[in-house]
Amino acid sequence: MAIQDLPVPELARNMRLIGHTDQGGRPDGVQLMVHRGFAYIGHMFSKGFSVVDVKDPARPKPVQYVPAAQNTWNIHLQAHDDLLLVINAKDMFAAPEFQDEKAYYKGELGRKVGTTDAGKRVRDWRAGLAVYDISRGEGPREIGFMPIEGGGIHRMWYAGGRWAYASALIDGFTDYIFITIDMSDPTRPREAGRYWLPGMNAAAGEAAVADPSRRQGLHHPIVHGDTAYLAWRDAGMVILDVKDRAQPKLVAHKNWSPPFGGGTHNCLPLPDRDLLVVLDEAVLDHQEDGEKLIWLFDIREPSNPVSISTFKSPSDADYRAKPGHFGPHNLHENRPGSFVSSELIFTTYQNAGVRVFDIRDRYAPREVGALVPPAPAKLVDSRPGRPKVIQSADVFVDAAGIVYSTDYNGGLYVMEFRG
Repeated sequence: MAIQDLPVPELARNMRLIGHTDQGGRPDGVQLMVHRGFAYIGHMFSKGFSVVDVKDPARPKPVQYVPAAQNTWNIHLQAHDDLLLVINAKDMFAAPEFQDEKAYYKGELGRKVGTTDAGKRVRDWRAGLAVYDISRGEGPREIGFMPIEGGGIHRMWYAGGRWAYASALIDGFTDYIFITIDMSDPTRPREAGRYWLPGMNAAAGEAAVADPSRRQGLHHPIVHGDTAYLAWRDAGMVILDVKDRAQPKLVAHKNWSPPFGGGTHNCLPLPDRDLLVVLDEAVLDHQEDGEKLIWLFDIREPSNPVSISTFKSPSDADYRAKPGHFGPHNLHENRPGSFVSSELIFTTYQNAGVRVFDIRDRYAPREVGALVPPAPAKLVDSRPGRPKVIQSADVFVDAAGIVYSTDYNGGLYVMEFRG
């Protein structure tokens, strides 16, 4: 695609669109990994995942589509060396009970999916972790699978070596909990340890300590060394000592919801500065769930993380009035081999596109770049009443500084940050 044929952004400040693809006619994307010249993209509505050749970032080319099992989500994935790890879970947004997205983001998911009362619902999806050989980058080949008895896995962290980490919806629990996964034999990954917040183990008769109308479930961890930083949706942020992967131990648990709206989605450590970037996801239209923020925590004392500043929400347009979700969704997670910075934070704001923040002054983060793609050409989202509007989902920055972003309907956007 020539530069002049690219979609025209609604806004571009200190950023430039250089490439775009509809991912082979499946333009919906969630998490993406750029690895050895290929982008691996999990689909929200088209099932499965796609592989896009991005060796020339200005001309991304879809080269492979790997379908999911029946009624199964493959929305999140991780790539390192010759391995691609792909989640398998119940396709929530295709299920009748979640056609109104409010039902997905409120209440105990385990009860709605039937995992707290195992056997009472038919399991017509594949649940667990799939491992692919990607030594031939354009041709993923499944070599291993770890089954989960329950809803499945939501999102993972894997940066090579023996250990992977994930959120898992397992029979008997009210929502997603933390698990460690032994990857010493990639053809036979196995669960090694678990951690959950008190009240989540319904099968053990634990008395719920939280409001059951809220999502007290783990979104996912990011692990640095022997410390795991966990985003626990409406239960806030959890820090664990995982030196013993079989028995993770609590270091700190902090929650600011209420009065803030919850939905904690990413906890990104910046170890060289003793900082933690914590993002709360906007999950409802027109900020019905309140203004969601990105927080900066001082973690010099890990047992007592202290919030020291927040990122200012985009204000160059009335995004709250604009259709769709307005607010943070995801951020670039400084994966090994990608662009790693403790001063620049790349994040998606859904209907406000991609934003870049400079946090050199830890007490005053400031926006230094923005690109809002146009409305998508078509709507892939099959849920009733969803607007045809950009909903930037994930962002990944490669080692050369090229920015890649997915959208629920609009395809893969490739950008340059010119700050």
